[in-house]
Amino acid sequence: MAGPTTAQRGTSDRAGGTGKGKGASPGSPKPPKPPRSSKGSGPGGPGGARARRVPLLASLAAAVLLTAGGTWVLYGSSWLRVEKVTTSGTRVLTPAQVLTAAAVPVGAPLIDIDTDEIAARLRKRLPRVDSVDVVRAWPHGIGLKVTERKPVLLIKKGTDFVEVDVSGVRFDTVAKAPAGVPVLELQAERSPSARRFDEERLLREAVSIAGDLPEAVAKETLQVKVRSYDAVVLELSKGRTVVWGSGELGEAKGRALTALLKAAPKADHFDVSVPTAPAVSGS
Repeated sequence: MAGPTTAQRGTSDRAGGTGKGKGASPGSPKPPKPPRSSKGSGPGGPGGARARRVPLLASLAAAVLLTAGGTWVLYGSSWLRVEKVTTSGTRVLTPAQVLTAAAVPVGAPLIDIDTDEIAARLRKRLPRVDSVDVVRAWPHGIGLKVTERKPVLLIKKGTDFVEVDVSGVRFDTVAKAPAGVPVLELQAERSPSARRFDEERLLREAVSIAGDLPEAVAKETLQVKVRSYDAVVLELSKGRTVVWGSGELGEAKGRALTALLKAAPKADHFDVSVPTAPAVSGS
């Protein structure tokens, strides 16, 4: 059989281009590669995602178990519950009084104790308590550290005495006067300043003066006599008297009186109303 004619070969060449056969010319771009199958187990496939999810789920499960276990230990178990309540810092009050007033719920979860509520209850039920620290003593205890009010002045009330602290708070009434605490004697009825300074104001002045007394002097002071705002006299032991004046410059007056008592131990009259020029008389 004869081969293709020249015309036939030319037609074939025109249909196939100038390249050889049906192949692409050297300058034409290569066809894109087909995408990889998503069914593989490589990093981008489901197998890799599953591998990453397993440790994540395990970590979440462990965290949930730890949280649940910690909550049970704090609230549900008998390991961390109140078994003992202790007190410290009491001077006049007894530990039994503090424990009764605090009313700490023994047997309750330690984490569930409201320390602020206990402190407020103590101060309300025992006015002598100035402040209290309520602390958890893990694993089974509650500690109550009490600070009591300290009287600086006494107000005579019938046969009893009302204790007043340095802030002017009348916190207790006692049948016997505590040692080393002066008694207030208010004699301001004829005071020329009575209209301006009423009895309550004069009481605050007396409390301020008593609070400024050095401890050694306070122990020797039997009475604080208030005749007017600027006429306050202290009665000391052994019949000694001190003209104090007003409540101003209390600390300076206290230092001056301390120095006078050391310098003239046999004197019976002292004047510190002007602390920069104190005076002493009698011997």
